[in-house]
Amino acid sequence: MRGMRSILNIFCVRLRNILEETEVQYEKLSELRLRSGRPFMVEYDNQEYFISENGKLIRCEEQKEYCFDKMNLHIITQKEINETVEYVSRYSLYAFEEEIRQGYITVPGGHRVGICGMAVVESGKIKTIRYISFVNIRVAHEVRHCSDSLMKYIYQNTNGVKNTLILSPPMCGKTTVLRDMIRNISNGFAVDDMTKIKGFNVGLADERSEIAASYLGIPQNDVGIRTDVLDAAPKIYGIMMLIRTMSPKVIAVDEIGSEKDIEAVLYGINCGCGFIATAHGESVEDIRCNRFINRIIEEKVFKRYFVLEKGIDEKRTVTIFDENLQKLGLEIIE
Repeated sequence: MRGMRSILNIFCVRLRNILEETEVQYEKLSELRLRSGRPFMVEYDNQEYFISENGKLIRCEEQKEYCFDKMNLHIITQKEINETVEYVSRYSLYAFEEEIRQGYITVPGGHRVGICGMAVVESGKIKTIRYISFVNIRVAHEVRHCSDSLMKYIYQNTNGVKNTLILSPPMCGKTTVLRDMIRNISNGFAVDDMTKIKGFNVGLADERSEIAASYLGIPQNDVGIRTDVLDAAPKIYGIMMLIRTMSPKVIAVDEIGSEKDIEAVLYGINCGCGFIATAHGESVEDIRCNRFINRIIEEKVFKRYFVLEKGIDEKRTVTIFDENLQKLGLEIIE
């Protein structure tokens, strides 16, 4: 109930009352979408639903013309969006100006509230967003121990872990696996029944606030007892700052791909840090199309590659490769 309460507190009173009537399990809730003049919608248990005025979930069907009036759906009003945004920003959008510039606000519980409206552009960059008419609440879920079976592949010795790159398409769990790996590395983990590894200092450059989900600088997700988080800073600056100030043994970053990202990773490795990172891609061959990532593949910078896939039953399979792209194993995680 604590998790669901953190979601309910985001919404204005009317929407909160509707959600309280729904019989949803927090663990199966992924997204809630508000669009001015459109039905209240949720992604629940990997399906898309409308929400009626009395809190009933109505399954969305593809390629169907909807008569919303006859379906008794709750249609989102601009007033409801305005009130919800006020709750999210604690009645001070200016205090979240930097986050709004990125298109989202992180709230207690680690949930991310994405916003769209009219972008105000200054000097070719988005300065802020006004007339917010679209809101997407992405519900934060931690899956503790999902990486336990993978830790034996990245264990190097008592001095650190192997440089590892986690690959998957969007929404297949790479950030979730990365988060749990950070927790394991930070707290300490078991390689097998006989080998226990003590925790290492981890520096997390959380550029998009998706891993630790920090709120006012405090991680809302469990990233371990020896993890220091630099939130919302570009990776290239975050990595350098963490090395200079926090002396990490391992650095973790999400979604590398640009030339500057690769330069920052190489800088950190040259400073003696291990790296755990993610990238978008369905396979190692897929990401080789990115010439910057292909460079570090050719130079065998990463010693392990984990490729995630999601099955029909929602279970994830993880295929593990070494630096020569030879398959080492296959693991199934929940």
